[in-house]
Amino acid sequence: MKLALAGDTMLGRKVAERLATDPPESLFADEVVAVAHEADLFVLNLECAVSARGERWRDPFKPFFFRAPPVATETLRHLGVGCVNLANNHALDYGPEALLDTVGHLADAGIAWAGAGRDEETARRPAVLERCGLRIGVVGVTDHPHDFAAGPGRPGVAYACLETGAPAWLLGTVTALGTDITLVTPHWGPNMTSGPADYIRRAAQQFLAAGATLVAGHSAHVFHGVRDRVLYDLGDFVDDYATDDLLRNDLGLLFLVSFDGTRPVRVEAVPLALDYCRTRLADAAETGWITRRFRQACAAFGTDVAEENGRLVVEWPGPPAERAAPGPGPQRERPARARRG
Repeated sequence: MKLALAGDTMLGRKVAERLATDPPESLFADEVVAVAHEADLFVLNLECAVSARGERWRDPFKPFFFRAPPVATETLRHLGVGCVNLANNHALDYGPEALLDTVGHLADAGIAWAGAGRDEETARRPAVLERCGLRIGVVGVTDHPHDFAAGPGRPGVAYACLETGAPAWLLGTVTALGTDITLVTPHWGPNMTSGPADYIRRAAQQFLAAGATLVAGHSAHVFHGVRDRVLYDLGDFVDDYATDDLLRNDLGLLFLVSFDGTRPVRVEAVPLALDYCRTRLADAAETGWITRRFRQACAAFGTDVAEENGRLVVEWPGPPAERAAPGPGPQRERPARARRG
């Protein structure tokens, strides 16, 4: 089984304006779509509402509001997306009405979702899908903002404060899921950081201890390193954002995780370039920068990165008993853009 993972996918604002004039297939180069179609399941973080209705969230300090038109689901279908995370800081940008429209449009398109819903119970409920004879559970959660949290009878997102440790309800959800593969996909931490905060590292280990097969986070807008079945941040996938000259959030990765049965064994990271409202494969110079940055980020965790056919590869060996070889003797990883928060 092969799982594709992508980070923040923002189909609102200027991207939405493009969708009003151009075909929904135009947001991604054919070569990117071909990579996505290598996977049996594609999961990403949908960082916008999908609706033609709603009013902006009433917060005088909130600077950015993202809403995509209903046709945006055709972009997701074109990519082969099977499930999205909605637990993030833009799901309620246009209020409960637009959030409920979002899940309705996703359902009509045959796309599953996790991390948001009409009340606390449904927002916290994982998505469960079947691929290659395996049941795959997706747990979506965000650590910001608290105001977006779903409650009894109140639409919103699955919210959890992670700085003091993952709450019991969240760890219990992971443990009780009982699927063959369990993906926890948290929207955690601040924007524009080069690596995960200590509390994020601790939460990731809690998820694994609770039974997560794989943890894949997002929020920083730039990719982070990989360690022990944790992809700390997937970076951005499509947007209209301002570019940070140092962290280069206009350069990203599309991740493919291969499984041996129910165990993840290999990550292939495909270099991407995020042009204004369109994503393509990175060119040679861009790939060089991405490679250096990804190797540096992984080295911080002691993870080795190889290069194979233009892709960055991390191998996850099995437990020591599985790795030991038989026999005696010792045995030997553009246009101006508005900055967002």
